[in-house]
Amino acid sequence: MISYKPLLKLLIDRDMTREDLRTALSFSPNVVAKFNKNEYVSLEVIDKICNYLDCSITDVIEHVKDTGGN
Repeated sequence: MISYKPLLKLLIDRDMTREDLRTALSFSPNVVAKFNKNEYVSLEVIDKICNYLDCSITDVIEHVKDTGGN
């Protein structure tokens, strides 16, 4: 599973809100809502965030191992 917890922490560290990020990058509200639900967003969105915040992809997303038994 992909988690956006690093992005949310980065925004807090930079004293920004998700709304600040959404406005700055002209994202739809749906994109920002997906961060809270750990839902898929395109790599294009991740790339825009990395460029805007001048950070690496690992500062935005992390992989969390699924614990479900398959």
